[in-house]
Amino acid sequence: MFGKKNENKPQGRIDSLIGAGTRVEGSLYFTGGLRIDGEVKGSVQAAEGASSSTLVLSEHARIEGAVVVAHLVTNGTVVGPVSITETLEMQPKSRIVGDVEYASIEMHQGAVIEGRLVHSAGKSVELKLAASA
Repeated sequence: MFGKKNENKPQGRIDSLIGAGTRVEGSLYFTGGLRIDGEVKGSVQAAEGASSSTLVLSEHARIEGAVVVAHLVTNGTVVGPVSITETLEMQPKSRIVGDVEYASIEMHQGAVIEGRLVHSAGKSVELKLAASA
């Protein structure tokens, strides 16, 4: 409140763009916002400590490799494991082939995940047994 920024809020702007028709081979590391309209063969990761990092994939985008970001908005294809520390939004034409680890997920009708969904809560859950008297 009162002047504090929410560090976990999704990035509202795009700092970098990989355009349609562009193919990148190798790992990508970024901070801020990244939009991919082309193809990436390799992992796409937010720099360590970038809790507001946002990755946006258009419907023509394709990533073949691991994805590790805070926020992902996708309408494209990811072939590989996906780890989202905050929010995952899958739009109607999105497709993920691989396991997905997420904190919060929104899936539109038509979105497809071929793999396991693993919820990773930020806080550890502690279970206590009730003592009988």
